[in-house]
Amino acid sequence: MVVNGSLPYAQTGARFNIAVSGGRIQRVGGMDVLEAVDAGTRVIDADGGAVLPGINDAHLHFFSSAMVRFGHLNVDSQAAGSWAAVAKLIEDCPAGADGWIRAHGWDELHLGPGGPAAIDECRPGIPVVAFDKTGHQLLANRTALQRAGITASTPAPAGGILERHDDGTPTGKFVDGAMELMTRVLPNLPPGTMRSAASQFQRFLHAQGITSLTEPGLGPGAGGLLDGSGTTAALDVLADLALDGTLSLRINTLLLFAGTGGVSAAAVRAGLESGLQQTFRDKGIDPARLRIAGVKVFADGTPRSGTAWMSEPYGHSCKHGSLVVAGANDAERVAELDEIIRLIESAELQAGIHATGDAATAAAVTAVIRAQQGRAGTNRHYIIHGSFASNASLPAFAANSIGYSTNPMIRFGGGAMLEGILGQERFRRHQPLASAAREGVKFNLASDSPVTTTDWRRTMLAAITRATVDHPGPVHDGEGVGLRQALAGMTSLPAWQDHAEHMKGSVRPGMAADLCILDGAWPNDDEPDELMERHVMWTVSAGQVVHEPAAVPATGFF
Repeated sequence: MVVNGSLPYAQTGARFNIAVSGGRIQRVGGMDVLEAVDAGTRVIDADGGAVLPGINDAHLHFFSSAMVRFGHLNVDSQAAGSWAAVAKLIEDCPAGADGWIRAHGWDELHLGPGGPAAIDECRPGIPVVAFDKTGHQLLANRTALQRAGITASTPAPAGGILERHDDGTPTGKFVDGAMELMTRVLPNLPPGTMRSAASQFQRFLHAQGITSLTEPGLGPGAGGLLDGSGTTAALDVLADLALDGTLSLRINTLLLFAGTGGVSAAAVRAGLESGLQQTFRDKGIDPARLRIAGVKVFADGTPRSGTAWMSEPYGHSCKHGSLVVAGANDAERVAELDEIIRLIESAELQAGIHATGDAATAAAVTAVIRAQQGRAGTNRHYIIHGSFASNASLPAFAANSIGYSTNPMIRFGGGAMLEGILGQERFRRHQPLASAAREGVKFNLASDSPVTTTDWRRTMLAAITRATVDHPGPVHDGEGVGLRQALAGMTSLPAWQDHAEHMKGSVRPGMAADLCILDGAWPNDDEPDELMERHVMWTVSAGQVVHEPAAVPATGFF
């Protein structure tokens, strides 16, 4: 195969040819590359369009996103602009084969209060669960509460909130660790249903130029995360897809041994001793295609739930939040987090640590430094989301080879509402990308789908302009990055997180032939908005065309 197009940041108008064979890039150059073309060579003429490394989304919940898009009832703000509209969608939705209705996408910041009341009496006799956009909250109707045996006497688990009426009876709203009270009684999704949704979603991602991703949390603790579909059964589905040659994405997976609240060293130790991390290796699966990279750990919750651990009070309740790690007080929880990270480090696995409060981020970074004990960079532990009391803490990331996985579209979508929770100054420092770049921090830009869109162009623009839904123009707060850095944040820097910078993330000889080919030249640095005028025409994974113009559907893609 030969690809003819233009490379980003090359001389304006310069055309390049890329020779591909055996799943690798063999040569990159000018007319000399065409000397290898014969009658059996497929030529992709991008007509001057930009040829990028395959897009690598470093934090994308693959199975939850697949089920949300191709399995569950959609109740997001576009489908339903009020709680009454959400209830109407549920009323009109047929129950699944297991007798349950699963919905996803409501956002309290947009819809306001009233969710539990709207859902409570929906579909009497049919259990309903509705997961919110963030994956950290769910609503259940009265029938679902009865099926789960949840009453006024049911205690809230550690790291979770079970909302109650004044008389102590549950309202039907569950936050973080409390979600497992409901999700543990949900019937398992049939493997065939999961496989079908995964296959459809893979095609969807390829049409957006995505060739790699990190699935951040599958395993025994995933029942309470997002829609609960990321259980150990999901690992088996991925393995089957890889073994029969259906899997054309490259997927790195983090295991989740405990959910969004109450993780303990004992749970992580038991998970590691189970040998689950050997699942793909024992089946002989190529680790360049599918591998278990490490372990996901929830250090705290989210600002909007009031469960992020901050050094200063925040939100309407003016509380600090706390770690959602096992322990009776802050000191015990910090010690427990230290031991959890030590266990992961000792197992020579990567820790992906969810931390959305500045105190939680500081505790997680300290835990990593203690655990590494002079072996910085070996396992490439990283912070997911992150928050900082000041940018003075960023040098510790670079000095200790700690990565930083960011989600600019979460900041974009939160806008003024998130600023109201965090406060103006804290919101201004939210995801300090330019400061991180200056300090040499290995950060990437990721979607956190299904929380936000998988459209990487929008993610990049949010990182460049620092715009929000309330302020669509450039903000000029000093923390935006350039177009080149944003592209690296979705290609070469995620490859570093994957321990794979030697084989993917750039277009040069010897690298994997994972390519995203656009229908126009790469925008100039001072015109990043033009990126939204570019569309993916071709996607190549390991030298195989996995998306081409004839495959573009009428709707559903950007």
